[in-house]
Amino acid sequence: MLDILKHRTYRHLFLAQVVALLGTGLATVALSMVAFDLAGDDAGRVLGTAMAIKMVAYVLIAPFASALADNVPRRIMLVALDLVRAATALALPFVTEIWEVYLLIAVLQSASAAFTPIFQSTIPDTLPNEADYTKALSLSRLAYDLENLVSPALAAMLLLFTSWPALFSGTVIGFIASALLVTSVVFPAVIKPQQRKGVYARAWHGFQIFTATPRLRGVMALNLVVSLAGAMVIINTVVLVQGQFDLTEQHTAMAFAAFGGGSMLAALALPALLQRWQDRRVMLTAAAMLIAGLVMALAVTSLGWLLPVWAWLGVGFSAAQTPIGRLLTRSAHGEDRPAVFAAQFSLSHAGWLIAYPLSGWLGSVAGMHITLLVLTALALFAFVAAIKLWPAHEPNELPHQHTDLAEDHTHIGATGREHAHPYIIDSLHPKWPN
Repeated sequence: MLDILKHRTYRHLFLAQVVALLGTGLATVALSMVAFDLAGDDAGRVLGTAMAIKMVAYVLIAPFASALADNVPRRIMLVALDLVRAATALALPFVTEIWEVYLLIAVLQSASAAFTPIFQSTIPDTLPNEADYTKALSLSRLAYDLENLVSPALAAMLLLFTSWPALFSGTVIGFIASALLVTSVVFPAVIKPQQRKGVYARAWHGFQIFTATPRLRGVMALNLVVSLAGAMVIINTVVLVQGQFDLTEQHTAMAFAAFGGGSMLAALALPALLQRWQDRRVMLTAAAMLIAGLVMALAVTSLGWLLPVWAWLGVGFSAAQTPIGRLLTRSAHGEDRPAVFAAQFSLSHAGWLIAYPLSGWLGSVAGMHITLLVLTALALFAFVAAIKLWPAHEPNELPHQHTDLAEDHTHIGATGREHAHPYIIDSLHPKWPN
């Protein structure tokens, strides 16, 4: 997997992702301390609102930011967004009112919502070989999991020598380093379409490709399975460990580490697995693992039983998400990839916007067993929908005909109106053939 780091452009982009993730992780720890300083026992409410603002920004901003960036070189756009994030993090230690926290979080997360899908869409252009791109996706998944483990440990170490406002300095350094690394590489050229669309049409185009492509309709359903299982872990781990089992914060960290460890194990195994199994089989198997994990959690009564179940969920969590980049790349032309990646970013976080409050509210009102039963039922419904929406047989080339094109149109050429080729939704192929 590490062989792809020999590729200079990708190596710099990957390092940019890593340092930005570490900076974000430090900011997450520091933000909880800001909330406690400003709100005391109401810090949970402040953090919950900040999380909601983050999800709303991710859902609404990503498609339009991708469309607005269509006329701006990607490198310039990414550097500018990194600098916006650095400036916002620099201002966070100086807030004195809760509304200021909300405002800065909205700016910071809006910049991240614009940055992430544009950044993700550059990787397949940088690594056109699918095997290399698969390794890159797994490496990216590892980076996310390591950030969840390393950032809290790094924050704890820094707090031994300094106070929490200094953590935001680490965030600023991370974003500036990311900007410098992005500046140091040249992005592959992307062919722009001759006919330019308006901003709204470009923002909506990614969703049109999603709804018209069967495999991507399946991905939309699987996104919900992932968010329902993931929200159970993220929201209710502390409730189970410290509330029901009456254990300590260290035991809560152990539970999260088990989940992250399972996710990392899957990321390491996936490049080899995806050479033998198709994406659909891997992702549906992973979704089934997530549902099985929610069912197993019903019997959890101790930390010793929780840790293997959480590790099992971590494996499913990573395996269900990592191949998605391959599907997006396969389902869009180069000029449409930012819109498709932005649509996936928005749609996946729409699932989290549903799953987070559902998991938290049900857990506090109805208890863990009812919460698990509801989440399992919804995940099972989404899983069945994914099976039906994503055909089991996907030929490499689809036969279709063009009755609306002139005989001398370049796309028809010598093959005639009826021909076959890898089918991608675009202006010449607006609908999937029957």
